[in-house]
Amino acid sequence: MSEAKTPTPTPPGDTYKGWVFKWTNYIKGYQRRWFVLSNGLLSYYRTQAEMGHTCRGTINLATATITVDDACNFVISNGGAQTYHLKASCEVERQRWITALELAKAKAVRMQAESDDSGDDFPSSSPRITQGGGSQNSEVQSALRTLSNKVEDLSTCNDLISKHGSALQRSLAELDGLRLTGEAGDKIRQVTERATLFRITSNAMINACRDFLTLAQTHSKRWQKALQAEREQRVRLEETLEQLAKQHNHLERAFRGAAQASPDNKGAAGPGKGEASDEDDDNEFFDAMEEAPEFITVPADPQFHKRSSSNISGLNSELCADDQSLNEEPLAMNQESPSQELVPLKKRRTRIPDKPNYSLNLWSIMKNCIGKELSKIPMPVNFNEPISMLQRLSEDLEYHELLDKAAKCQNSLEQMCYVAAFAVSAYSTTVYRTGKPFNPLLGETYELDRKRESGYRSLCEQVSHHPPAAAHHAISDRGWTLRQEITVASKFRGKYLSIMPLGTIHAVFEKSNNHYTWKKVTTTVHNIIVGKLWIDQSGEIDVVNHTTGDRCHLKFAPYSYFSRDVARKVTGVVMDKDGKAHYVLSGTWDEKMEFSKVMQSSRGGENGTEGKQKTVYQTLKARELWRRNPLPDGAETMYYFTALALTLNEPEEGVAPTDSRRRPDQRLMEEGRWDEANAEKQRLEEKQRTARREREREAASQRTSSQSEEGAPHDSYLALWFERCEDPITGEEIHIYKGGYWEAKERGSWESCPNIF
Repeated sequence: MSEAKTPTPTPPGDTYKGWVFKWTNYIKGYQRRWFVLSNGLLSYYRTQAEMGHTCRGTINLATATITVDDACNFVISNGGAQTYHLKASCEVERQRWITALELAKAKAVRMQAESDDSGDDFPSSSPRITQGGGSQNSEVQSALRTLSNKVEDLSTCNDLISKHGSALQRSLAELDGLRLTGEAGDKIRQVTERATLFRITSNAMINACRDFLTLAQTHSKRWQKALQAEREQRVRLEETLEQLAKQHNHLERAFRGAAQASPDNKGAAGPGKGEASDEDDDNEFFDAMEEAPEFITVPADPQFHKRSSSNISGLNSELCADDQSLNEEPLAMNQESPSQELVPLKKRRTRIPDKPNYSLNLWSIMKNCIGKELSKIPMPVNFNEPISMLQRLSEDLEYHELLDKAAKCQNSLEQMCYVAAFAVSAYSTTVYRTGKPFNPLLGETYELDRKRESGYRSLCEQVSHHPPAAAHHAISDRGWTLRQEITVASKFRGKYLSIMPLGTIHAVFEKSNNHYTWKKVTTTVHNIIVGKLWIDQSGEIDVVNHTTGDRCHLKFAPYSYFSRDVARKVTGVVMDKDGKAHYVLSGTWDEKMEFSKVMQSSRGGENGTEGKQKTVYQTLKARELWRRNPLPDGAETMYYFTALALTLNEPEEGVAPTDSRRRPDQRLMEEGRWDEANAEKQRLEEKQRTARREREREAASQRTSSQSEEGAPHDSYLALWFERCEDPITGEEIHIYKGGYWEAKERGSWESCPNIF
């Protein structure tokens, strides 16, 4: 009995836990179990170690009744479906549990009643969009909500005190009715008076707290008005400053025109009058703004920020990702085209043609592919989605803002949390994407230039055909570089298809010089033959910081019909170089990830009879790291593409002739002309095979007699923008970007590109 320790409350999560004896059956009687009361739910486990994986039962207190049997026993029931007969080690411990349970039940009932409108308390807008006052308003509202919750807790306590006080006074009245005389009667009257005074005092305390809350709510309206006025003033000042800078630029341009005695001074007097003066207007406006960046403030609301998309001087980088949606009439990004003012961001497309309803006998094609490498099997476009593997690889940058935030972190362990969330976020686009991307042709490239919107540029190139390998390099103005070379191995097993990405992903942060690496997990496509296709991710990822030795171990739990865990679950622990845990990550790869700071860790379980011991972490309240963006309207008819994926194959001027946007079979498929796309796909594949045979003949003719047949290269192909070398971190033979692409794009010089289409 001495082992049954007093339950320990943990205030941050309103959690109460400890050992309690639970009635099991007539053979075993009462057995000691570990009970956890949290968020209105009472759960129990055989040992503390089971908290990480196996819950033995849970009761929702909102619909449960709590009754007391005797000094140590109490019963919790939710109407017959579940009933727990429990026994505490002593009467004091039982009373602690009863008090905690009644408080939790009252709060659960209240939260259930308010659940319908709980989403209205906080708008979904990010604080970074309302920096001029919205975030302060949220802080005020959050403080008021906290005060309100605490007063409700006090009110609940008051109700319980009133209830128990009434029972106490009834008992005292019954004792007083016994007409006891002498010292006993005087004592009873004193206790009765004190109980009455106690009830009066508690009611006064509750009323004082309610008055305080009302006063705070009244003053909060004044605070909000003051903050709103401040925010509007900031916006007006920013617009005024922008206009002043623009007028300064126009005056300077007019002065230059007069000094040069230009015959066409009208073009210098106002914007948009001539092509040359428009270019000067754009360029010099950038310079004028860059001369005084300290005067540029972050706008309070996106609706007042219609001309900030040029990414001129010192704007808050967190707003750049939203700039795309802030332009009412965006124009092309080409700075050489005339415009009225600045050249706004290009308006990206939000729809592609709907997927045609083509019928195809899948088994007739797949029955001969069992156990084979799918990259070597010609597949019709009916299985594809209208983007290439290079574009699919570029989709890893959908949540690039996680790397932006990581680049700002001062603490390497916090930075690790964002990098791990980025590694998980890459899989969120695959939930409904059962279509196969096009296999890139050798030498095919894909650029994703989001420098003006989001600060980064990305380039992919297919550097090998067998095995198929793609090299990827992305660099951001916000202090990070991402590079990877991915080789995809796939096997068809009859009922499912396994896709195993091989290769290492590198993320390097300029400010801290932290260098992270990790690999991808296995993707499995189920129900290939019968049923609806669905995708699962499974395996483990080790994100390693090679600079500090920090490590994050992520586990993607495979789907199991018999598991009680939530589907697509991901868990992880961030540890320093000494193996000490600092953060716990949890969530799902298709929805969101959260992180909790570890306060204490311990080995769970008292003995090894109940399986392998697991470490139990005591953490602070979880905070959200990442959440998946919602799919666009009508995504189910557009291959379930995300908003970014819809723009990947959008035609764009100035890209290389080897860019995936120029691939004809892919373009035909996107337009719904699948029969023509299949014919074009066969033509391109045959052209690629012919080019390969020609390279092999040239390599054979260049062999000298001293070269051995085994040592001679059979395919002398060399990548154009990437060079093969040994990775200094992993020791792998990989392709790393050698430069030159973006310079060639600026010159419009693509003579070195092969003719692959």
